[in-house]
Amino acid sequence: MSSTSSPSPGSEHPSIARFREEHARLGGTGEIVILPDSVHTAALAAEALGCEVGAIANSLLFDADDEPVLILTSGAHRVDVVATAARIGVRRLERASPEFVRHHTGQVIGGVSPLAHPAPVPTWLDPWLRRHEVVWAAAGHPAAVFSTTVDELVRLTGARTVEVGPADAEADAEAGDDVVR
Repeated sequence: MSSTSSPSPGSEHPSIARFREEHARLGGTGEIVILPDSVHTAALAAEALGCEVGAIANSLLFDADDEPVLILTSGAHRVDVVATAARIGVRRLERASPEFVRHHTGQVIGGVSPLAHPAPVPTWLDPWLRRHEVVWAAAGHPAAVFSTTVDELVRLTGARTVEVGPADAEADAEAGDDVVR
């Protein structure tokens, strides 16, 4: 893996540069890493970083009646859109089109970061990410990632915690008291 702490001016993809600026402005402390290949899935990112797939924080943008909703979920989970929509109080969540994603994040699917969007996006966090001391998320491009902690991710994004899986007593019990169910 290769770090890019001091890229040459103009040599970095614009979406990574925007991410880097916002990350610094917000006081992010994690390492920004540019990988040699695109890591547009959690499995590819985990393999490239040498971590568990559950430590990958997928940034999934959903369309909630033409409004964006960002869910940061563990790479080991799938979002139950019906249950999660009910938990966060929207009528429904649908996978966003590539055009919707680019419009609301300025980034492409596979590289959507939790930060550096043109306007604030309501953000929710999967509590299962707390099982990992360090998590990795996209940094604005399919080949760029950054390390962070869940607490820092919450601070940087303002995310609220929501259980993203189907109704499950075990998951609810492990998630803690501050989780929207």
